[in-house]
Amino acid sequence: MRKTLNGLLIVSLVLIGTQLSYGQYAYFVESGKIEYEKKVNMFAKMKARVTEDNVFMKKIYEDYRKNQPQFQTVKTSLSFNKNQSLYQVTEEAESTRGWYASEPWVMVKNTVLTNFDTGDMTVVKKIYEEDFVMKDKQPEILWKYTNEVREIAGYECKRANGLIMDSIYVVAFYTDEILPSGGPESFSGLPGMILGVALPHDNVTWFATKVEIDQPGPIKAPEEPRRAEQVNREGLEAYLEENLDMWGTSSEDATKAFLL
Repeated sequence: MRKTLNGLLIVSLVLIGTQLSYGQYAYFVESGKIEYEKKVNMFAKMKARVTEDNVFMKKIYEDYRKNQPQFQTVKTSLSFNKNQSLYQVTEEAESTRGWYASEPWVMVKNTVLTNFDTGDMTVVKKIYEEDFVMKDKQPEILWKYTNEVREIAGYECKRANGLIMDSIYVVAFYTDEILPSGGPESFSGLPGMILGVALPHDNVTWFATKVEIDQPGPIKAPEEPRRAEQVNREGLEAYLEENLDMWGTSSEDATKAFLL
């Protein structure tokens, strides 16, 4: 009798362990759609461009703070499967009046196709009135892991700090419950999907608001404008350096926004 009970106990424990193991793996996601909100802190952007001796700019900044929202918000989405992802803008920021309506971090509108297997990217960009198709590898990001965690869109995410384009400091939050190593825009390279990104020195953030789990399906390549200029990242950087002199002291910020 004791042997029989022991045998039943062992079988029960094995079954429970199997169910727990299956339950853990059942929550891992390989395909779906993520909705993000990109926010640009306009108060901080404008304040950084105000100098002590520029009375005109000070007046514009003060008027903006009184009459306009602090954040300009752009809604975007990322459709993904285990092989590819497609990131695109779904709703642009509300239009504002004045020169600040052309803030580069608000204007930039990228459609990004990423191949996880090869590391190749195709990015359809519009820079003012010019269309570009940039084809290159995913940019290298030097990541350093931390112990910080936070919940984003119902997922526990771990924090990593990174450096992209040699000078842009990145804070990212990723979840290993979503298996593809991707994220919004060109952010990637972590062991799971990035659900939150902040560029503290540039006053821009991307955070997921909703995650939908779908059955695996094909990712449609973005439509390329017929007369778009075909470039790689180096070629686009050269174009920006040559043509963004109009931004004066802010040209470096504009270059980062359009190149990222």
